[in-house]
Amino acid sequence: MTVFPYRWKDEKAQEFARQQEAILAVGRLEAKASSQSNLPTLSPSALLRGNFGQRIVLPSPNGSTITTRLDEAKTHVIAGCLRNASAVAEFLQARLELGESVAIIAAGERWPSDGSLRPAIEDYLGVGVILSELTARGFRELMTPEASCADDLYVMRSKNLSATIRGCASALELQAMGFEDDVDVALERNSSSTVPVLDNGAIIAIR
Repeated sequence: MTVFPYRWKDEKAQEFARQQEAILAVGRLEAKASSQSNLPTLSPSALLRGNFGQRIVLPSPNGSTITTRLDEAKTHVIAGCLRNASAVAEFLQARLELGESVAIIAAGERWPSDGSLRPAIEDYLGVGVILSELTARGFRELMTPEASCADDLYVMRSKNLSATIRGCASALELQAMGFEDDVDVALERNSSSTVPVLDNGAIIAIR
């Protein structure tokens, strides 16, 4: 699947999807209320179950918006999480061994009531697991204090990772809306060996 990240709630998203010959993904609740069962959504569990074609435009207020801005800044972007942490760390190892620098960004979250930033411990732990994988590969001494703290937090919470993430604000919100499956998917550590990279405005798997 080729995924085109797009800024959240932009009125031009549908036109962009037509230009890319892709299907525009919709919000979870929007899809739930729709009679069209073939719509791709922002729900990862739904994307895993469905057959939506090979080209999807995915707007989101955090990950896609950040990715779009980084693309505009001509930055190389890789998508990582608990599900592919080891594969991403292996990919980054090759770059670090070439002397390149790497920034690992927690996409974050916003309160639905007013759009203000809120704590997103799940994303901070997602950063931490990738950094922990890099520590295991001998790169701890290269980390900034901020990166080291994220690594330490993941190590500290790793034995109770499921309970920590299931109890965080984002997970409770998803469970309340009936999307507990999305939390289950997010907790599958290293269930994927895919490394998604941004290439000419589209996220593709390089392996």
